Amino acid sequence: MTRKLAATLVASCFIVAAEAQSDIWRTDSLQEVVVTGTGTEHLLKNAPVQTEVITSKMLRNYAGKSLEDILSGLMASFSFNEDDMGSQMQMNGLGNSYILILIDGKRIHGDVGGQNDLSLIDPQNIEKIEVVKGASSALYGSDAIAGVVNIITKRHDQDGVLLENTSRVGSYGDLRQHNGLALNFGKISSYTNFQLQHSDGWQNTAVEHTEGSELPITDSRNKTVNRHTNWQVAERLTYTPLKNLELYADGSVYWKRIYRPSGKYAHYDVKTYDMKYRNASLSAGGKWKLNKTDNVTLDIDWNRHAYYYHFTATTLVEDYEKSKGTIYYPYFPYLPGQEELQSDQQRTMAHLKGVFSLPYENRLSAGMEYRYDWLEAPNRVEGGKVSDWTGALYVQDEFNLIPNLNLTAGLRLNQNQQFGTRLTPKVSAMWKIGQPWRLRATWSQGFKTPTTKELFYRYVRQMSGTYLYLGNTNLKPQTSNYYGLSGEYTGHGLSVTVSTYYNKVDDMIALVTIPNYQAPDEYIVLYDPVKTRQYQNIEDAKTYGVDVNIRYAWKELAFGAGYSYLDTEANQYDTTHDKMTKVTIDGMAHHKGNLFATWTHAFSPDYNLGVGIYGRFSTKRYYQIDGDGKGYQTWRLSTTHDIGHSKTMTYRVEAGVDNIFNYADRTPHGLHLGTTTPGRTFYVSFTVRFNKGKKLKNNYNSNLNTRENEEN
Repeated sequence: MTRKLAATLVASCFIVAAEAQSDIWRTDSLQEVVVTGTGTEHLLKNAPVQTEVITSKMLRNYAGKSLEDILSGLMASFSFNEDDMGSQMQMNGLGNSYILILIDGKRIHGDVGGQNDLSLIDPQNIEKIEVVKGASSALYGSDAIAGVVNIITKRHDQDGVLLENTSRVGSYGDLRQHNGLALNFGKISSYTNFQLQHSDGWQNTAVEHTEGSELPITDSRNKTVNRHTNWQVAERLTYTPLKNLELYADGSVYWKRIYRPSGKYAHYDVKTYDMKYRNASLSAGGKWKLNKTDNVTLDIDWNRHAYYYHFTATTLVEDYEKSKGTIYYPYFPYLPGQEELQSDQQRTMAHLKGVFSLPYENRLSAGMEYRYDWLEAPNRVEGGKVSDWTGALYVQDEFNLIPNLNLTAGLRLNQNQQFGTRLTPKVSAMWKIGQPWRLRATWSQGFKTPTTKELFYRYVRQMSGTYLYLGNTNLKPQTSNYYGLSGEYTGHGLSVTVSTYYNKVDDMIALVTIPNYQAPDEYIVLYDPVKTRQYQNIEDAKTYGVDVNIRYAWKELAFGAGYSYLDTEANQYDTTHDKMTKVTIDGMAHHKGNLFATWTHAFSPDYNLGVGIYGRFSTKRYYQIDGDGKGYQTWRLSTTHDIGHSKTMTYRVEAGVDNIFNYADRTPHGLHLGTTTPGRTFYVSFTVRFNKGKKLKNNYNSNLNTRENEEN
């Protein structure tokens, strides 16, 4: 049924294209330059790999407060279920650990319990977002089995001084602050960025689900979203000693605290510590343009993510390392204000890459990469410290067999410290069928080794009883085969893209509930868990579906819709009953979608108005334990006001209503939610920019290379 639906939708797209060909088929979005799919620059309409783009115009109209807000509101294939441990992102059926998040082509580092903390990304500093679905391990290595999300930040190419401030306030004490200072003088430039985010949190229900009890707690103090504060300071220095050479150095410091309420129920909602995070990063590198088409880049990065308990009451804590060889677990007191390290993750990467134009319209990309991961978790891994390294060589060639057919083929050789050598290939093709439409096809393999956490980590979660989570040193690497086919039509201001995909993941790693007797005896005696969950290899897992995106622009109006159909299959060998059983890929929803309509109008040189209506929906989300997430739909009204202007000053006001019809999921704590929204909320923001200087040509990240200019 699913395959028939996919075939019907693709065929419909092609019929529309055949009936509506026109010389006037270009849209502004197709002139976007994208880099993520191949690692080289292409106009969106000529990108060999299917790429979805959230443009700067879409970002300005939507006025999202966070990356989660932006992706879930503007792309149907994404879903989120945020909690204290991170964003819990999912794309086309696969979760956060299979989605590679990049900032300007470099990996984000902020793993929290297997989830990335996307609040590391300042939404006010995003120029656009590029999304490539499907395995991209040949180019980007591990973690890119589901796809890649590349956050392109704003380039501040002004000679002189730029000073900007955005202050946003909203319901439930929501506060967002962004400050930027750019200084550009000749060959040296600097950009300093500060962001602050705060929320008082909210409670959608006071009911607490209790495992194994008929009567739930009805006056729980647990919140749906806890009060939290985070801030970040980042600095980037750029030096251009030669016209064709740019060097850079940047760094950042990030701090976050999650304030958790304490309660009277010792087993369920008593909290004697808050969660605290400290991140830091340093990087340096440069780009050397050998000529108009060839270049070499070098990037060296160091990142740290540290996670602490910040105690708010006197607490006795076990020391696992000191308890070895003893019958009793010694406890040590922590006083209010003291902190205990839970995990300190550090990563060092070096990446050398070259892009070269060869005869017969070939563009060759080749590179080498080294990655070293180090984890210290005194009470969560055996021995307290573990490490891992991976080296890689890769090559990719883009070439045209005939004028309207582009092929891209890549191969990556990975060498991992624990799991040996693996080759991962990728082949993509794009066929231009006249001016209005394109057909793209992709086959790619993915390869992902178990993380140090999946191998060695152990931790306890107190929510509706005690849950014990265990790593597994017997895990095998995951491999995947991804097949994608898409058709795209653009004409008369209308753009339609239909994509089908099939992603088969072998030895997929997932948290699986196991009988308590299969866990180490000392953990069962110590914690007496109601459930024990362990990372295990699922025999095989499949995700397949259809994504449809429609955009239409007419004068000052723009309309859009997105729809994502998803189905999954997974099998696991049950050692207890000696049989194969079907399991659910957590978080899967069969149907998701979004709609929007925007109108912009310049009433005068001093006032421009933008109005947007945005809706999104999801059907039930399925989970192995703790219930399923309810289906929902929410609607949003946003308005933007560009007020006044001068040679040096610009002003902007944004105001809107989120969740207009006041929907909130009242599912008891401890069970899965469809959405964490508190109901109807309001927001307003004010931006002021002072800019004194003239625009300069950006030599480091030019918009179009010579080949693109010649073609167009």
